[in-house]
Amino acid sequence: MSKYFPLWLFIKDKNLDNLTLTFDEIKEILKFDIDHSFLKYKKELLDYGYEVKKIKMKEKTVLFEKTNKNEVMYERK
Repeated sequence: MSKYFPLWLFIKDKNLDNLTLTFDEIKEILKFDIDHSFLKYKKELLDYGYEVKKIKMKEKTVLFEKTNKNEVMYERK
């Protein structure tokens, strides 16, 4: 299980077409700051039906967007 799993579940549970979170909000969810490894792990989010659409370093925000993927690997039970 990825260290970003709590964030992926949070985004999936919101079930919005798009969601913007600040770095501070992400830290609150994960209990740690995101770092460069986020770029590697962000592809995992596709398994939850979302993708990282845009990272704004100046504003310190991340835009997440629902994909058109029909089947999601990790269903919440």
